[in-house]
Amino acid sequence: MQSAQKFAKELQKQVANACVSLAIDQKQQQLASIDAQLADPDVWSNSSHAESLSREAGALRTFVEPWIALRAGIEDSLELLALDDDSLLGEVDQQLHRLEQEYNQRRKDLLFQGDFDDHAAIIKLSAGAGGTDAQDWTEMLERMYLRWAERAGMKTELIERSAGEEAGIKSATYSVSGPFAYGKLHSEHGVHRLVRLSPFNSDNLRQTSFALVEVMPEIATPDEVKLDDKDLKIDVYRAGGHGGQSVNTTDSAVRVTHLPTGIVVAIQNERSQLQNKETALKILRSKLVQMQLEQHAETFADLRTGESASWGAQIRNYVLHPYTMVKDTRTKHEERNAQGVLDGDLEPFIEAYLTHSTTA
Repeated sequence: MQSAQKFAKELQKQVANACVSLAIDQKQQQLASIDAQLADPDVWSNSSHAESLSREAGALRTFVEPWIALRAGIEDSLELLALDDDSLLGEVDQQLHRLEQEYNQRRKDLLFQGDFDDHAAIIKLSAGAGGTDAQDWTEMLERMYLRWAERAGMKTELIERSAGEEAGIKSATYSVSGPFAYGKLHSEHGVHRLVRLSPFNSDNLRQTSFALVEVMPEIATPDEVKLDDKDLKIDVYRAGGHGGQSVNTTDSAVRVTHLPTGIVVAIQNERSQLQNKETALKILRSKLVQMQLEQHAETFADLRTGESASWGAQIRNYVLHPYTMVKDTRTKHEERNAQGVLDGDLEPFIEAYLTHSTTA
């Protein structure tokens, strides 16, 4: 009985320390505040704000409630042990074992300590040099991330996609939401290199292809990141489809240029000019924050143009010929089952990067 009490108290201490580090009580209060706002019928008069609150509440609930339940479960076990009833010992031991397993799973949350790790992510894939092979490789990466998101219980939403002329895609942009979406995906930010026998080459020669993966924390609300109107140039134009035909008869496409950095975001996905403008500004805010994180800049005014997500920052090699291996150039983590990785098994790479980042 005493050994069980000692074990339970040690587990309680570890969970309590983790809850302090993760600000669980503060997040629980924040969740209660948002729930109170959502209970007010007037909040739904502004549907976009209400939907944003609802998403925030869902993310907080998914994160906070397991820790609250874990803490309560240990307290229940200690109360049962305090009864000093040997007949309960087997049941309590099983309960403590389950709680320990749960804690070992949840303690991974401690790896996510970045300011934006709990945000949704925007992921943009762009084909590099290599023509059709590079565009096909970019589509393979798109499939890989969509498979990973499905496995991880993440929700994906297509923002924009540009198909290649013969095969694959030139680019694709997605929003990915779920627990620590950005915290997990930001390890994918950089250039991904593929070596294989080209299926588009009649001589079946070995081909090297490159694709750029940009991962940004989704900054959905203007209040979170302020943009100065004088720094923005906004153009509207008619959206075009394949072959140059017009998608619609109104000037709904929007191009936003951030003058200080020269960043350009163009969106023509929606029929509404307002929706396209909001999406473009959201991506611009996200891109600026990502650049700020990369360059360790205090303000947007300190950003240096052209130094983010450069094509020289190769982070991972995928080799399908003459052998199969996927290797991360930063952590040195490698997997021999390349097809498994391309099918979405990215967790070992994500965990290796998080561990590497926290110990570096």
